[in-house]
Amino acid sequence: MKLDKLNLDGKKSSIEVLDKIFSAKINHKLISSVLYKTNANYKGRHAKTKQQNEVAGPTSKIYAQKGTGNARHASRKAPIFVGGGIAHGPKGQLAYKTRKLNKSEKRQSIASLISEKTKNKNLLVLNDFNNPIKKTKEMNLILKKFEITNSLIILDKSSKEKVEKSIRNIPNIKVTDINHFSAFDIIKFKKVVFTESSIKELEKRYA
Repeated sequence: MKLDKLNLDGKKSSIEVLDKIFSAKINHKLISSVLYKTNANYKGRHAKTKQQNEVAGPTSKIYAQKGTGNARHASRKAPIFVGGGIAHGPKGQLAYKTRKLNKSEKRQSIASLISEKTKNKNLLVLNDFNNPIKKTKEMNLILKKFEITNSLIILDKSSKEKVEKSIRNIPNIKVTDINHFSAFDIIKFKKVVFTESSIKELEKRYA
């Protein structure tokens, strides 16, 4: 299929792209699964309580097994005592398994989301940035001109070096490259913007 490609003057041309990425079948069930796994892996689990074997203190029996009329107890480190270990408490980050996200799931979810953005006309392709843009004010005018003020901008390496400093402080914009974006990033922003070279890199990586 063909997509419109714009230069910074607003002139249109076209670029040929792969159907399997830009007009793929939209699999909402797969997207939900990928987002669930991604968010679960992002979530830090830092709460940690000490179990009975981790509490510092003597392990001696607090009183005789028989003859006191009281219940049988071992050391003060038992969970029923104040200052003892905590039974079934949170065990920290290492106790949780990360949910595996295989390459096929990732590729198909990315293709589904990009196809949905294309279908809803929320995907834009720009020419590569050939000249450096050093001022944030100048970049802000470009973003407003193309109505991409809430966007994930995926650049090729050369373009990123030329414009990253002028764009990184603008709110509601994320600048990245082909190797460092996820399905969650595409969902988060209203529009997705590619450069011509980043489209070709995407096709090599996800085709």
